[in-house]
Amino acid sequence: MGYKCFNVTIDAGVAHIEMSRPEKRNAMIAEFWEELPRIVRDIDANSKARVIVLSAQGPVFSAGIDIGMFSTDIAHTSDKNDPQYGAGFYGNVKRLQDSFTALEDCRIPVISAIQGGCYGGGVDLITACDMRYGTEDSFITIYEIIVGMTADVGTFPRILNHMPEGVVRELAYTGRKMMAEECKSRGLFNAVYSDKAAMMKAVMALAQDIAKKPPLAVYGCKRAITYSRDHDTKDALDNIAVWNMSMLIPSEMMEAMQAKVTKRDGHYKDLPKLKGTF
Repeated sequence: MGYKCFNVTIDAGVAHIEMSRPEKRNAMIAEFWEELPRIVRDIDANSKARVIVLSAQGPVFSAGIDIGMFSTDIAHTSDKNDPQYGAGFYGNVKRLQDSFTALEDCRIPVISAIQGGCYGGGVDLITACDMRYGTEDSFITIYEIIVGMTADVGTFPRILNHMPEGVVRELAYTGRKMMAEECKSRGLFNAVYSDKAAMMKAVMALAQDIAKKPPLAVYGCKRAITYSRDHDTKDALDNIAVWNMSMLIPSEMMEAMQAKVTKRDGHYKDLPKLKGTF
């Protein structure tokens, strides 16, 4: 299936979703917001891969939301006196938010690989991923303040999980660029590489390593980490106990241990396909 904003390839359990509009700096046009959740949910629901890698073509990771969407696409009307303006704007922002929440909600890990600039909506995008890696020339900017907006697609509730509140406020109020090494030192990036080729080689190797692990256990880790982030310790402990009580599979554990002893890859079942969700 062809997409306007993405190229998608799947190999050895790793799905590579690549933003494919480098001539437009991978700006997020209307089709972007429809295609991304459709791709992610298809991969997840049909168990097509065990890991997703999200990257971009060209020198810029993403210029963020295409400015053209601010005319009538988001609110359906540019007339703020129209009684439908507020409801239309709210409904469409919720739809945009859901496009990135799909990354957080899917059962498999999502790894983002960032080169060059990551502006505005691009920051919303990468903060919804499980892990982030960058090139030395990469940077993030909460650019919305520069164009008179408050970021509303996901940056604030997620980036606060990675960086101190004061730092986030500085970025939000000024729109300054935070370069890759500072992103790493602040905890947003896992690692920084000299160039895109080195980054993609390392990220793909990581993805392939994760893809070889028991998928149900990886899913359990993703779910437990996200739940623990959003709940107190008591609830998180109870949640993981209930999860293992329901989902722990002794045969998968035995296979994992035998694979380790015999120094071979484990042979695990894929996650079950999701019915009625895609």
